[in-house]
Amino acid sequence: MRLGDCETAAALAAEELELARAADAPRATGIALRAAALAEPDLAVRADCLTKAGDALDAAGARLEHARTLGELGMLQREQGDLTSARESLRRALDCASSAGAPALARGIREELVAAGAKPRRTSGESAATLTPSERRVAELAAQGLTNRQIAQALFVTVKTVEWHLRNAFVKLRITSRRELQPVLREAA
Repeated sequence: MRLGDCETAAALAAEELELARAADAPRATGIALRAAALAEPDLAVRADCLTKAGDALDAAGARLEHARTLGELGMLQREQGDLTSARESLRRALDCASSAGAPALARGIREELVAAGAKPRRTSGESAATLTPSERRVAELAAQGLTNRQIAQALFVTVKTVEWHLRNAFVKLRITSRRELQPVLREAA
């Protein structure tokens, strides 16, 4: 496709799809369907192939490939002017990319979402990156189970300062309890 030989690309994608189906390999079938879709000149057929590819990859539990496929579908929908469907596909793609631990892919999908007119929310991992060093230190100690008084003593600050940093961290991380701190901070690491 990149070399401009669409016929050969379509033939190779069709062959790959046939082999994946013959092997009864859902993940490979989903990837081959996505390749076939990208080689397809008819946009309606391309959208249908991407939808089927997404379903196959979701069923196979291939989160990263599912995110890529949903991203491709969302970009196609945006190019066709169907912004509502594009935003839905891209939001799902962003969730998949974030849960698969693919920050570069998530950034690209976020840019597509913005281009489609959405205002995507930050994922918890991205939000953790916005913590100040003091907020992070306090949050990490709280995640270890220390009380506000123990944190204050460990950091040589007042309890009020600990409360301030912890409250700011909760807002930035979009959480409401200390139990949620450890998984969110681990995801961001």
